[in-house]
Amino acid sequence: MRVLHTSDWHLGRSFHRESLLAAQGVFVDHLIETVRAERVDVVVVSGDVYDRALPSVDAVDLCNQVLRRLVAERVRTVLISGNHDSARRLGFGADLIDAAGVHLRTDAGRVDEPVVIDDVAFYGIPYLEPELVRGPWELPERTHTAAIGHAMSLIRADLGRRGPRSVVLAHAFVTGGQASDSERDISVGGVAHVPVSAFDGVDYVALGHLHGRQRMSETVRYSGSPIAYSFSEAGQLKGSWLVDLAPGGQVAAEFVEAPVPRPVHRLSGRLDDLLTSAEHAPYEDHWLQVTLTDPIRPRSAMERLRSRFEHTLTLSFEPEGGVRETAARPKLAGRPEIEVALDFVREVRGEAADAEETRLIQEAVEACRTKEAMA
Repeated sequence: MRVLHTSDWHLGRSFHRESLLAAQGVFVDHLIETVRAERVDVVVVSGDVYDRALPSVDAVDLCNQVLRRLVAERVRTVLISGNHDSARRLGFGADLIDAAGVHLRTDAGRVDEPVVIDDVAFYGIPYLEPELVRGPWELPERTHTAAIGHAMSLIRADLGRRGPRSVVLAHAFVTGGQASDSERDISVGGVAHVPVSAFDGVDYVALGHLHGRQRMSETVRYSGSPIAYSFSEAGQLKGSWLVDLAPGGQVAAEFVEAPVPRPVHRLSGRLDDLLTSAEHAPYEDHWLQVTLTDPIRPRSAMERLRSRFEHTLTLSFEPEGGVRETAARPKLAGRPEIEVALDFVREVRGEAADAEETRLIQEAVEACRTKEAMA
């Protein structure tokens, strides 16, 4: 059997206010092409189908499109809910659409009820909030390890009765995994990690939650997100694991790289160098996080950067040699607002505001006073 392991679609997500829906649509096209070209039997999606519990109409429409296209390809699809999803909303109508070959597994109480395809049992462990399952499962502690451990004990018990090959989908933070900035913290009292040994006893474990592809063992892997969702993911290879399950239980996996509609990158340096150096030309069409190292904060830095790097999204300042020493800050109480504002400009930039900037600040101060007087 050939399985395509993917996760963390985060449909509807934006990137520093830039919509990613078009890029996610490109991934959907790639997914369908991969299913055809590689003759995939089953697609598994290991959580975070949507980016939030109440997804936008456009995100729901894109999800509907991809599921409809997978059904048209006669491919079975197994999905679980992640910590970004609403398990109850994502799982609506699950029993009704099973017949179409789309299997939503979002109910923690049914982790030991697999989707059996040929002779392979697919078990879905949705994201488990320890506090919610601790009571029903009588867990000894409020941790992710306890929750996943109990779910896996139920799965192993069911497997013992069935005896087929097995795949487990889980949305969790496995110890040793490398996180990125775009993943929501799921720690409970500082205990978020689950040992890889918790998943012993099954042929393949398709993990979701961490956005970089990772191999925790030969049979326990993260596919990562299909596109980058933070600048900390710059340089990561995005895509899905193509997994072959042999009749004897042997597992072989290769990574299928996904297209990158617009790469992300981090740039650092002085503004004039960034604007003129040829070595930065390859990044002119990237989404950029830029750190300026000029000793004095340049004027109109973002506007000037975007004249060359149109897709600069964030800008920060880290002067060479560290923070510049400044004189003791003057007292604010009793001073005119315009003086305080002009002192702030001098403090952060290292030089005084010019005549035009002073005029604009004066107008802003007067506008605030007028608004307060009319309130």
